[in-house]
Amino acid sequence: MNEAMLKYVDRIQAGLEALVPQMEERVPQLGEMPALLAKSMRYSLLAGGKRVRPSMLIGAVEMLDGPMDQAVLPACALEMIHTYSLIHDDLPGMDNDSMRRGRPTSHMVFGEGQAILAGDGLLSFAFECMLKNALHYPARALQHLRAMDEIARGAGVSGMVGGQCMDLYAEHNEDWSEELLTYIQHNKTAALFIAALRAGARLSDADEASLQALTEYGTLFGRLFQVVDDILDVQGNADEMGKSVGKDAQSGKLTAVTRYGLEGARKEAERLTEQAMDTLRPFGGDAGFFVTLLKDMSHRVR
Repeated sequence: MNEAMLKYVDRIQAGLEALVPQMEERVPQLGEMPALLAKSMRYSLLAGGKRVRPSMLIGAVEMLDGPMDQAVLPACALEMIHTYSLIHDDLPGMDNDSMRRGRPTSHMVFGEGQAILAGDGLLSFAFECMLKNALHYPARALQHLRAMDEIARGAGVSGMVGGQCMDLYAEHNEDWSEELLTYIQHNKTAALFIAALRAGARLSDADEASLQALTEYGTLFGRLFQVVDDILDVQGNADEMGKSVGKDAQSGKLTAVTRYGLEGARKEAERLTEQAMDTLRPFGGDAGFFVTLLKDMSHRVR
């Protein structure tokens, strides 16, 4: 993990710890979060992970000379949304996974019902936290609302949720077109990376050229991220990855590997890496963090 990422992750981790604290196990008072809900939310939220999406939001704000003090809470909210998606993705009705980040998945520990509620809690609490943060900066409420809009759309029906829908659809259909694969890669995975970058740009009052360049980077990086994940599901090590491998083939998923073959997927990863590097040229030396992210991602499958 590079120096900038370590700095961002430390801030994100501290923010998450404060937002969802440990609670005494008792009957909750009216208006209070149940301790069981907090415990199940914390179990997945604080289980580690690379924190790439929230770090990208903070990294974009820093690169664009935006208000870093106002970016941490939206970044933490984005990580809550990502974590909720993982909890639900692991459920028996979705990917039916028993391991995540090196330990049992939420539904294996708390039961399916409580896992669903932990995901629901993280999603709704993320927007509650962002709204409170926006109200704390009334003079910049518009920038915060625009950032929230980017995150909501990236996570929603025309973003991540839509991508998950078509990912499930592809398991039971023979329409394995390149168009469908691109949709799944873009929406299921890239949408939250794009949202992170565009939210950071909105908080920073970025110009249209910067917004467009970051959108293109997020699109290519997100698709690369998914292609790498597809490859590692075939050739990765479960202990190193902290989750089950070989699940895509078992489930009959449409992936870069099932569409192009393993070698074709590696070539696709190389192509996406080169194109993503090109999108960073307008930012010059200030884009070092994002260059390093790309290099780290592409090295995972070499």
